[in-house]
Amino acid sequence: MPEWIPFVVFTAWCAALSVIDATTLRLPNASTLLGAVAVLGYGVATGRGSVAVIGGLLLALLYLTVHLLAPSAMGAGDVKLAIGVGAAAALGGGEAWVLAALLAPLGTAVAGLVLIVRRRRSGRTVVPHGPFMCAATVFALVAG
Repeated sequence: MPEWIPFVVFTAWCAALSVIDATTLRLPNASTLLGAVAVLGYGVATGRGSVAVIGGLLLALLYLTVHLLAPSAMGAGDVKLAIGVGAAAALGGGEAWVLAALLAPLGTAVAGLVLIVRRRRSGRTVVPHGPFMCAATVFALVAG
């Protein structure tokens, strides 16, 4: 199977989750966990299962720590999404994983600052993190 096919499927999964998170501020368990299983399965099928598992667990543990210390800063859906995007980024290599892990919170922080500066009157001050996790991972995979 050509390498671009799994990338396109991963990107479509990320796009769907990003739209859901941006509109509902929720990441459905079925979607996040099924995607994570698919990415981990791809890692196993390509002989890089341990890399995928380690990358997914490391990112999920980082996100779980933030979620437990500041539950209002990060939702449980982001922790579950971290398994799939962390595994995918790890399959792209160590540099891709680090880039994705750093760019996601940076993107969310910049978006939050833009909302503050613009002083949006919509009442919505929550910035969904899932779209930035997905975008950062896709970017890191392309850059790597």
